[in-house]
Amino acid sequence: MSKNPLASILDQNKLTGSNFLDWIRNLKLVLTVDERLYVLNERPPSEPLPDDATDAQRAELEKWKKDDVHAKCYMIASMVPELARKYESFAHAADIKENLESMYSENTRASRYAATKELVSLRLREGASVHEHVLKKITLIEKLVNLDVVLPPELQVDLILLSLPSSYEQFIVNFNMNKLDPTLDEMLNMLVSL
Repeated sequence: MSKNPLASILDQNKLTGSNFLDWIRNLKLVLTVDERLYVLNERPPSEPLPDDATDAQRAELEKWKKDDVHAKCYMIASMVPELARKYESFAHAADIKENLESMYSENTRASRYAATKELVSLRLREGASVHEHVLKKITLIEKLVNLDVVLPPELQVDLILLSLPSSYEQFIVNFNMNKLDPTLDEMLNMLVSL
């Protein structure tokens, strides 16, 4: 696609529809490296430019147009053919993004609900692997964060602690008394080392 080393992630993970959230995250990474992410959210500078437009205004418009074409090409080239045909006639990258978001926003809501439900209801059974349990919780937390759910770090840790059985009661008391503030990975290591 370009000299951007991250562009290959778009080739390897084409948009099929159901993978919209992963695809848009990858697209944003590629466009960030290319310093073109802004075109997904911004409309072009006013067109046509007035006759008395400055050189800076003309340069800004030309840069926006060039960056928009690059972003649109990344988007269309990283879609399955059925979707690519639908979006190749769209004028701007932002138009494609808005349309995709409107199509898949219900999937996003359903995904958010399912991940939240599983995160809240998942409990560690006595004798089961705390390592696997906490990894599953971390995966669900990361999924929610990728769905733009704001989960403060303290709440993330609390959700893990609340899922532990009564045999971890002393650990939880000590944890809270010592006012520890671990990352999720540190929390995993603490629990595994018990």
